[in-house]
Amino acid sequence: MPVNNKQNGAGSGILKKLKNLFGMNIGTMLFGVLFIYMLFSMILYLTSSNIESYLVIAGPLSRNETYTGLAVREETVHKAETSGYVNYYAREGSKINANGVVYGISSSKKTEGTTELSNEELSSIRSQLQSFSKGFNASKFNTTYSFKYNLEGSILQYAGVTGGTSSTSSVVTYGNQTLSKAEQDGIVLYSMDGYENKSVSSLSTEDFDQNAYHETDLKTQNSVSAGDSLYTLISDENWSLMIPLSAKQAAKLADRSTVRVKFLKDDMTQTGDFSIVEIDGSKYGKIDFNKGVIRYAADRFLEIELVTNTVTGLKIPLSSIVTKEFYLIPSKYSTKNEDSQDIGFMVQGKDNKDSLSFVKASIYASIEEDAADNADKPEDQKSYIYYVDKKSFAEGDVIVSQKDQSKYVVSDVGVLEGVYCINQGYAVFRRIEILDQNEEYAIASKSTSYGLSRYDHIVRNADKVNEEEILY
Repeated sequence: MPVNNKQNGAGSGILKKLKNLFGMNIGTMLFGVLFIYMLFSMILYLTSSNIESYLVIAGPLSRNETYTGLAVREETVHKAETSGYVNYYAREGSKINANGVVYGISSSKKTEGTTELSNEELSSIRSQLQSFSKGFNASKFNTTYSFKYNLEGSILQYAGVTGGTSSTSSVVTYGNQTLSKAEQDGIVLYSMDGYENKSVSSLSTEDFDQNAYHETDLKTQNSVSAGDSLYTLISDENWSLMIPLSAKQAAKLADRSTVRVKFLKDDMTQTGDFSIVEIDGSKYGKIDFNKGVIRYAADRFLEIELVTNTVTGLKIPLSSIVTKEFYLIPSKYSTKNEDSQDIGFMVQGKDNKDSLSFVKASIYASIEEDAADNADKPEDQKSYIYYVDKKSFAEGDVIVSQKDQSKYVVSDVGVLEGVYCINQGYAVFRRIEILDQNEEYAIASKSTSYGLSRYDHIVRNADKVNEEEILY
């Protein structure tokens, strides 16, 4: 059969013109498909509601407020009885008993004294050396000097340090030293800052100015004169911490008689008696403690946190919380599917009253029906009210108990607070029990049955949710 070259030429010419017009090739086609897809996706994004996700975390409703407290203690500055060079025998910041040697003064820097120690006393000294060696930190080399004083004090204690003078005297001699003993139990500090004679009643607003605070180091290698300050002794376990309060803070704490304090220096906490006092027309919180003074003996100002937000749980935005209606069905009408062991109810047929069909129930909460009646019953005999998804039943459905053939007509409705969980990419209602809330967030219980868990993803803007919609 002859070929019509004229027709073929015409057809080829049309294709060639189209190809030249649109530049059709595989690259152009792929670009066109991608452009259409992007355009379609943009239209969907602009016309659909945007769901915001929120990661559930655990914690208090808000952070506890921090304060800078001024420590007020029972303190006395002790002065040198004679002139000379000082040897320290008590470790700074450590507790010393009454009649314990604090320091010695001699006419020269080099002091001599001999004594013979027993094997038991030598063993105790070795034990102290080993303990210090294990806990030594090169970045805190100054502790070496404190340990030196403490060790020398122990040796003097073993030696008796009486020198023929009554051991109850505050000053005794040993070798060519005049030793000074503590007159009462206390904590030794080799510094002073001018607050030693202050009490809560004598404080002024200027005392809280940290920029004007100055501490004097009393340790010296030089000769001292009689009457020079040598050490401070904290003689009482009871102490107070004073914190400045704004009007708002004072109003918030007005009803408290005790408060738990977290010391930011070492993250230790303890509870103290709380009261509000007025100094020069300003409000101050007064926190009284009966222990812990030795931990902060060297600190006049302490950074603290008042642990007032004690309610903790799952932190949830208020915008995530919704209410939802459920049918209320007593648990005694529930049964289990023989094959799957799913919990559900036997529903009576509407046309055939003798036919029963198993309907699996989506239970969102179980509340005790009668707490007083349940009190003495074992767990498997207690009665509950199930909050069942309304999609599973219709109002007027008749449920038949498999235990006694009694019937229950579905009609009662209850409401639960909850959020939409989207861990699986679609919205699932989860019940919450609110423990506390403010203007933005609520704290929900961690132990709610059929509820949330930490690190669940929930919808932040719950008003835009359709439970039937796949979110992502």
